Amino acid sequence: MAQVDVAGLRIGYERAGNGPLVVLLHGYVGDGRSTWHHQLEAFADDFTVVAWDMPGAGRSSDPPESFRLPDYADCLTRFVDALELGRPHLVGLSFGGGLALEVYRRHPTVPRTLTLAGAYAGWAGSLPPEDVEHRLRQALELAEQTPDDLVRAIAPTLFSASAPRELVDEFAAGMAGFHPAGLRVMARSFAEADLRAVLPTISVPTLLLYGDRDVRAPVSIGQALHDAIPTSRLVVLPGAGHLSSVEAADRFNTEVREFLLS
Repeated sequence: MAQVDVAGLRIGYERAGNGPLVVLLHGYVGDGRSTWHHQLEAFADDFTVVAWDMPGAGRSSDPPESFRLPDYADCLTRFVDALELGRPHLVGLSFGGGLALEVYRRHPTVPRTLTLAGAYAGWAGSLPPEDVEHRLRQALELAEQTPDDLVRAIAPTLFSASAPRELVDEFAAGMAGFHPAGLRVMARSFAEADLRAVLPTISVPTLLLYGDRDVRAPVSIGQALHDAIPTSRLVVLPGAGHLSSVEAADRFNTEVREFLLS
């Protein structure tokens, strides 16, 4: 794990491989290593792969409570500049997919392509208001509770019912290191985010990946993004839940590698 200072925040990251640059963006639970370790290993033969810990997660420092999605996007852009990554491919899962969309909205020359897995156009842009309220309230409550409480509440919604127990337990171990302040800030920022307006403006190649067993971001959300993004292709991963980079790593890696190499 390496670290770099970005505008006063310590950002931890993993880096592997050589070749075209790929930046991996995790969701609002977990961190770069727990979400992307299968990809860091599998893509290193073809790409330079960088998985950051966003502010408020993993080994990165906590952002101010006022941080919102545009601040995360600006921070990521400065991170890319600090590591001299040029114009990378962005691969984001869940919150990370929304972050990739916000980067495109604010800094459209940064992403070479977008890969959005289990992604939303922000919670406000993809979910009914009552669902947004529930998720925000749950996150704020869990931020005040123990890691075990977080794991019990969230982990079952990240995987399909048939996911191997060892995969669930392995990711849950990473969740146990969550930052209460980071969880609050990420949940508030995503509850406010509505990125529907940017979708029709996207002109870079875009791959959408959704598990057909995903109960957090069902395929209907992916279809809505696909209908709105003119450059997109939608792929449904059979048997996979929300955390498809872990549960369906082989199929996920095949789809993403073929997309990026094309």
